[in-house]
Amino acid sequence: MRAQSSAIAPSRIAVDALQQRSSSFGVVQAALGVTAFSLTFPATAWGLEGFGPWSLVAVRSVLAALIAGGCLLALRVPLPARAHWAGLAVVGAGVVVGFPLLTTLALQTSTTAHAAVVVGLLPLTTAALSALRMGNRPSRTFWTAALAGAAAVVAFTVQQSGGALTGADLYLFAALLVCAAGYTEGGRLARVMPGWQVIGWALVLCAPLGVIGSAVALSYEPVHLTGHSLAGLLWVAAGSQFLGLVVWYRGMAVIGIPKASQLQLAQPLLTLVWSVLLLGEHLTVAAPLTAAAVLVCIAVTQRARG
Repeated sequence: MRAQSSAIAPSRIAVDALQQRSSSFGVVQAALGVTAFSLTFPATAWGLEGFGPWSLVAVRSVLAALIAGGCLLALRVPLPARAHWAGLAVVGAGVVVGFPLLTTLALQTSTTAHAAVVVGLLPLTTAALSALRMGNRPSRTFWTAALAGAAAVVAFTVQQSGGALTGADLYLFAALLVCAAGYTEGGRLARVMPGWQVIGWALVLCAPLGVIGSAVALSYEPVHLTGHSLAGLLWVAAGSQFLGLVVWYRGMAVIGIPKASQLQLAQPLLTLVWSVLLLGEHLTVAAPLTAAAVLVCIAVTQRARG
């Protein structure tokens, strides 16, 4: 019996180490997704220098669908099961069409700092929808830290935008809801199929709508290509719309939707940093203080057990 116990103990240690390593890798993947998403608003602002809002969203979805479709075709990935198509439609409606369109419309009249408010609220919304959709029940410590982090982010981003509400807020709040729904459904599907295939098939599913939208929008909205507008378009198509979502969904599948969503508390702060570097916006000294508070909240949510 002792020999058997001594044999079991190392195997348990190995399993625990493997699980811990997998969890850490999941956190890294989700963090890479957040970094990619943090560039979305500045890249969109660049894209709007040369494209109309409807053209930018439609063309980016077509380009992303071409990348995703090429990968799926090259690897000979079979079609998803019929039971998954409804979920893929939710992902497409939320993260391929809804969120990009609504935030792009908002950024016509809103600064990237003000638009970051929606990202500050997104983790809480995602965790709440996840609890309703998948029966997750995070602990009280988790929710306390999440609320504190969201409050810190919202206070900072609202202060940066002068605290004034604009007509773009309706677009932003609607974008918040549809994106959280897309993240939740995508995270659920990523448990039964690879994350990159989730967003890949969602993009392919929306491709016909994107092609039609591009044809119509480009006929009404003039295009003035510049270096900024082209770089912005390429990033939101390849980086935000495909590669970022690939690592994001894979990370969510490993560490769970609620914990992965809390990593997004850092996204508004990263967006504001990119806004300074790429758009020339000015920030106050409150940035490092808020960043420290958010990092503490992220650490607590990562350790809290549901």
